[in-house]
Amino acid sequence: MKKPLVMKIGGAILDGYNQGDKTALMALLTVISQLKNQPVVLVHGGGCVVDEMLKQAGFSTEKKAGLRITPKAQMPTISGALAGHVNKAIVACAVNLNLPSVGLSLADGQMVKCQLSTKQLGQVGVPSPYNSTLLDTLLKAKFLPIISSIGALDNGDLVNVNADDAAVAICQLLNADLLLLTDVNGVKGATGEYLSSLDQQQAQQLIKQGVIAGGMTAKVNAAFQAANKLRRSIAVASWQSPEQIIALLDGGSIGTRIQPSAC
Repeated sequence: MKKPLVMKIGGAILDGYNQGDKTALMALLTVISQLKNQPVVLVHGGGCVVDEMLKQAGFSTEKKAGLRITPKAQMPTISGALAGHVNKAIVACAVNLNLPSVGLSLADGQMVKCQLSTKQLGQVGVPSPYNSTLLDTLLKAKFLPIISSIGALDNGDLVNVNADDAAVAICQLLNADLLLLTDVNGVKGATGEYLSSLDQQQAQQLIKQGVIAGGMTAKVNAAFQAANKLRRSIAVASWQSPEQIIALLDGGSIGTRIQPSAC
């Protein structure tokens, strides 16, 4: 079996679905269905959907360095949005394309264990890879696992996990390749151009300058974490041209390549 490919999606591709436009999500799933003999795992967030559901429930949304602050009282709404509505909506679209899929959370099959992050972030979990048995079984049977970024602590409490960090943990678990799909074509440099490659020193300078900010900061940090632990580069690219994924698997270059630090 080929090395698995972990893809992370979120942002506008899921916001579009939530607004009734399935075009982008269906285009991505169509490309996945065309990847014959290529094991794929889809990890998703869905912050835009969470924001809307929190608003409807009377909650406010607060973020710190691109990470959602998650009071315990908000967890039923957040877990319902991500592990429920968003996850099953993606599964339903995959089924529509005759793509055998299984909707999961990080806690299923003990694939990922979580520890509580800082007190300032509330019910936010830091994920660590733990048991690959369930995913190995599903991939061998040619299922597409679709994993929401909801995890659990050892005491049974649910936690919200940054979806980029969740994708990194799944990537480590499977020793897979990682593709972080975002709303833009990669990471921009100081003059506004998209960078074909980015190392950690360059990234730290761009973050200090405010060029890399908000959610992209969390995404870039997660990509470097994966690149350094896996000792290979990680792609950050746009979901708006999903056909590029085929080129990537054929050895092509898309988006921005996040490079591991030198040993």
